[in-house]
Order: sequence, then structure tokens, then C-alpha cells
Amino acid sequence: MSRLLDRAMRSAVLVLAMLPVVAMAIGRAATPEEITAWDIDVRPDFTGLPAGSGTVAEGEVIWEAKCASCHGSFGESNSVFAPLVGGVTRKDLETGRSATLASDAPTRTAMSMSPTVSTLWDYINRAMPWNAPQSLSTNEVYAAVAYLLNLSDIVPADFTLDQNSIREVQKRMPNRNGMVLFPGLWDRKGKSDVIATSCMKDCAKSIAISSALPEHARNAHGNLALQSREWGPVRGANTEVAAGTGATAPIKLAAKQASTAEATRKLAEGGGCLGCHGLNARIVGPGMSEIAPKYKGDAAAAAKLAAKIRAGGAGVWGEIAMPPQRGPSDEELKALVDWILSGAASE
Repeated sequence: MSRLLDRAMRSAVLVLAMLPVVAMAIGRAATPEEITAWDIDVRPDFTGLPAGSGTVAEGEVIWEAKCASCHGSFGESNSVFAPLVGGVTRKDLETGRSATLASDAPTRTAMSMSPTVSTLWDYINRAMPWNAPQSLSTNEVYAAVAYLLNLSDIVPADFTLDQNSIREVQKRMPNRNGMVLFPGLWDRKGKSDVIATSCMKDCAKSIAISSALPEHARNAHGNLALQSREWGPVRGANTEVAAGTGATAPIKLAAKQASTAEATRKLAEGGGCLGCHGLNARIVGPGMSEIAPKYKGDAAAAAKLAAKIRAGGAGVWGEIAMPPQRGPSDEELKALVDWILSGAASE
């Protein structure tokens, strides 16, 4: 045994010694600009927070334009995502412990649970708006966070949030004292929770690992098989197959050249269109196949639909507004419109 351990140690040392050589032969050092673009996290102590400012009033304008379609005008909507605002009491602001989290009350929101205001700033800056992440300027992020804080009565309506005042806001976060730090697994002062007797009899001869999507979520973000990479061991399931029809082999994308319809559908998936519009079923907005009949016989249908996609808006299919879609080029937009008006077929 000692010889085996010695040999293993020698092999490990040899591999570690070779790592610098391998690292020198592959890739290049990241440039300062590339590191800056990637390193955008803001920590609880506000390390990484950029200078800037935004008022509650400015945040309201930004919110209506870029956030309300998913979260409601007052952050209260439960139509697309869980409510952001609600469940915060004056006592929570005083104690720093959100009472709703320790009760059976259903109102548990982002504002009632968040212990640090830096988390709100970081997430909005990093991931919002949903259809155009990292498109907000630093000042717009400050303004949007200020508006959220005002909706929870954490700051007044005339408040200006900046890199300095945000530190005072932290002292009023409703759940700032509600986080519990558990000791690491290496703390052996208490009794272990993993002591058990091994079962070494009646073992299964083979195990089939499987998983299933709930029916309502099968195509929430398009067919998983069409989103698989061309390499690696994992392939997405063909989620378009109706439940109860049995197992179906994943679609092989590399087997043939994608048709124009397939390419346009991939464009719709990549642009986030199918996150709100199912192919044949309504999610937030109408199903893609529902749109063509509405424009049937209209010679100006393509121009109207293209303008609608660019401008966004609400009232045609429901109260939830679609944000303006600035991302697609004119050529891509034309392809999307033609595909939709042809019935949004994939082949």
C-alpha cells in the first residue's frame, strides 16, 4: 500500500510540474479590458460598486419602459415572475428581520427576503432587463433600485441613490439581520448527521437514471433538443413530443443542413422570443401560430407586424406589454416576420 501511495504522489507532483508548461502553450493572457468587462460583481461590502446616481422619479420612468411588462408598474405583478414588492412592514425596517419569512403568510417577495441592497444592484445590473441583460447604464441601475426601495418604503420619494447613500440604505433593509450562518461541515463539535449502517444486500442489478419535465413546462423555452451543443455527452430531449407517447430520440442537428424555417426558429429562440411566445401555446404572449390568422388577408401585415415588434406595446393580445425589440437586424426582423406570418413552422 505504501508503494502505491508513493507512486500516486510522484505522479501527482509530475502532473503539477507540467501544468505551467501546458498553460503556456494554450491560449493567451486576458487583456485588462476583457477582465474589466467580466469583473462586474458587487459584493455585500460594496466592493466593485461603480460611481453613479439615480433618483426615484427617474427610476419610475425606466421601470415603466423596461421592467413593468414583466413585474407590473409597482413590482406587484405575479403574471410572469413572482412579485418583487410586498410583505415589508415598518417593524421589519426597524428590526432587520422580515416577519413574513417566519410565518405562514404567502407574501414573500424579493424585497422582503433580500438581506443586502448590493444584491439587488448587482442582479439588476447583471441580468436585467430580461430581454436585454446588461443594457442598462450605471445611472439607470441606480434609478431602478431607488424606485424598488421606494415602493417598499425603505427610502422616500425624493431620494437619490448613489455610491455613498446606498450604504445608509443598507441599514434599513428589512431582512438585513435575517440571514443565518451555519458552521462548516468540518465542525465536529456536534453529532454528525451522516452516521448510518451501510446496506449491502438486495442491491439492484441495474439503475436507470431518468427525469421528467412537468407538462406545462415542456416547451416553455422551446424544444430542448434543438438547443443542444454539437459536442459533449449531454443531449437535450425532444420536448415537443406529447406526454404519454413514449421515449423519443433527441433530434440530431448535425445530420442535415437546417432549413430556412429551422434557422429562423433558432433565431427566435436565441433572441428570447420563445420565452414569452410558445410555438402553439400562449405563455406570456400569444403562441406564434396564433398570430398569422389575425393578419390573414391584410396586404400590409408584414409592415404592421415588424413595426409592432420594434415598438413593443400592449392591448392587442392582453394587458402585459411586450418590450421594444431593438436587437434583431432589419434582415433578421424580416425573416422573423415572414416565418410568423407563414404559421411559424419549423420545417
